[in-house]
Amino acid sequence: MTDPAVLRQARIDLAAALRWGDRHGFGEAIGNHFSFMVPGTSDRFLINPQKRHWRELKASMLLLVGADGRLIEGDSPPEATAYYIHWRVHRAVPQARCILHCHAPYATALSMLEKPFLLPASQNALMFHDQIAYDPHYNGLAFDESEGDRIARLIGKRSILFLANHGVIVAGPTVHEAYDRLYYLERVCMMQVLAMSTGQAVKLIDAEVVRKTAEQMLGVDSERATAHFEALKRLLDEEAPNYRH
Repeated sequence: MTDPAVLRQARIDLAAALRWGDRHGFGEAIGNHFSFMVPGTSDRFLINPQKRHWRELKASMLLLVGADGRLIEGDSPPEATAYYIHWRVHRAVPQARCILHCHAPYATALSMLEKPFLLPASQNALMFHDQIAYDPHYNGLAFDESEGDRIARLIGKRSILFLANHGVIVAGPTVHEAYDRLYYLERVCMMQVLAMSTGQAVKLIDAEVVRKTAEQMLGVDSERATAHFEALKRLLDEEAPNYRH
């Protein structure tokens, strides 16, 4: 049995991520999904329901889904492509306890390029050094396990996957860390797109400096991510506290 307090907190955190995903412009109408494996379990996860806007979601609205796709708690089963992607990645990728899939504008813009690579051209980009995988081929909608398995293989040991002509998947051990990564990833993509739009050559950071700075950032990433996400929840508590309901 899942500890009710643990499940409740997981619902609150994921609902907060979805609300802020809308506020930060990561959402797309009623599409895209965030999911989180319930802490202490390996056979069930939370995910946002079909036909609901991220702006209206509350903790109690999130679906609790079993490994076989069985609905444990919620009004209706998850959208099929969400289940096939999210469960197969949760199942195969140990670091993907939380999975955030969206069509964030600047990250998606990069995914549409012939060379979609995130460049080591800004300080914040260095936090993603050696953390990004790239799917070179758009493969249609995920209506079976094979597509979810293909995506899981592509992610491998990394935390981010750029899906060609599609969007991004960001994974993390907690909602706090996954959301922090998504936030900074979209910011870095925005800066790169703006720099590229000038038509001038993008100045890259020296490879040894990239490596050294990425190592320095590793030591503070988790603490910063937790502080960042807790601050976001405090803002919601003041401005839209019904996300906790």
